[in-house]
Amino acid sequence: MQKKRTFDYKQAIVVRGDLNLSRGKWCAQAAHAAVMASEGVRKTHRSWFNGWCREGQKKVVLQVSELGELEEIKKVADSVGIPSATVVDFGLTEVEPGTVTCVGIGPAPSKLVDKVTGSLRLFK
Repeated sequence: MQKKRTFDYKQAIVVRGDLNLSRGKWCAQAAHAAVMASEGVRKTHRSWFNGWCREGQKKVVLQVSELGELEEIKKVADSVGIPSATVVDFGLTEVEPGTVTCVGIGPAPSKLVDKVTGSLRLFK
């Protein structure tokens, strides 16, 4: 039996559960959040970024019920010092222009990310 691997760093992508998007659109939005947030960390917390890259870039995609909850999660991330990025859609396909779809948090130390997102459920 394989030993469970632990990760010192991870990134969380938090999406809105109240939006009715196609799977492809969700994948694109999550990818935007991952890139935007990781670029922020690369510039401000290079050791976190490098550690995350060495470990294989662990990501988890979680969901909240609505925009207000997403905004609160971002505020908490900011308050504990984790860089984050909000994805605002251009509105070319499935949602109105300016729709906030998700937030990328980190990468950052896993224990810090868990303080912000530990109570959220996985996105399905």
